[in-house]
Amino acid sequence: MSTSRQEREPDPTLQRPPAEIRYAEELAALRATDRDPRPPGWESSLRAARRFIVGDEAAGLSRKFVGDTALVERALVTLATNRGLLLVGEPGTAKSLLSELIAAAVSGTSTLTVQGGAATTEDQIKYGWNYALLVSEGPSARSLVPAPMLRGMAEGRVVRFEEITRCPLEVQDSLLSLLSERVVAIPELDGPDGMVFARQGFNVIATANTRDRGVNEMSAALKRRFNFETVFPIADLATELALVEAEASALLRRSGVEAPPDPDVLEVLVSTFRELRSGGGAAAGGRTAAGGGGGGADRLGAVLSTAEAVSVAHAMGVRAWFLRGEAGGPADLVSCLAGTAAKDSPEDLARLRRYLEQQVPRHRGPHWQALHAARHLLAG
Repeated sequence: MSTSRQEREPDPTLQRPPAEIRYAEELAALRATDRDPRPPGWESSLRAARRFIVGDEAAGLSRKFVGDTALVERALVTLATNRGLLLVGEPGTAKSLLSELIAAAVSGTSTLTVQGGAATTEDQIKYGWNYALLVSEGPSARSLVPAPMLRGMAEGRVVRFEEITRCPLEVQDSLLSLLSERVVAIPELDGPDGMVFARQGFNVIATANTRDRGVNEMSAALKRRFNFETVFPIADLATELALVEAEASALLRRSGVEAPPDPDVLEVLVSTFRELRSGGGAAAGGRTAAGGGGGGADRLGAVLSTAEAVSVAHAMGVRAWFLRGEAGGPADLVSCLAGTAAKDSPEDLARLRRYLEQQVPRHRGPHWQALHAARHLLAG
């Protein structure tokens, strides 16, 4: 099922267009020059899909996933072998972004998605019914309402299953026959309509995070049908800082904020997050860290991911621009930190206070000094 170029033009009123619309020009240019062999049912070769995701400066392709290139290669190889792919890791490590980019590169669409949760049911995964037609006509292909898995199998596309371990075990196990036999049986329908067989290109990318509460363990049978890949947090400060600056700048532009984020304030933000999530002290911080000794920061229980850092940078910019007409500063950072730090435990707020009191003064630089001076703004 192809989508016309006109349908793929970005709509400026959309808050977050899917990857195949955001990067439509890159995908079109890449496929026009893609001469490498493609796995059956794929819209791009494996090498072209990798270049789309990790970038190719010479070809004008931006880097979209800041992570291990070898991980991307292994993920693509897994899908090419018709094994399901399960991306696991802490929240905010871009598992969902990676699955979206892979689906867009491989299938041309990333919107065949099941959002896992305690209320997810089997009919939201496979198929449901138009009950008005069901009552008036009985079971028929016309009254059938295909869910993402059925559509993905019929169209030969990748289906994304977000937060699969948040689903009850019996709902998770509804995937067993889909992943092994590659068929969905519809017992209400007779004849050929009663069996939907997977076309070439169908596969499943699932994500699961390792930190949230309320997670259901996967059955051994379902685990055997997936290859597991762990997505780790960004290890390098400069890489994480560049990503936060790029993503926050884009969000601020879409929010109508004209002032770009201050790079020095962003460095303070990213260094603070890295110290609080690792328990490192000022000496383990960024380029502005002092060499002084002393104990490290208390590690927070909250997930201080790169995605959370982008969210805080966005909130800082919105707060400063719409309230004062300027870029966000250290005082805005303190004001925006409480909602991030105190999500999981009230004790985290006390740990954050101790960090602002004891660790921040160990850093050199005016922005760190301003952050320490604004510590009284910490709510709660």
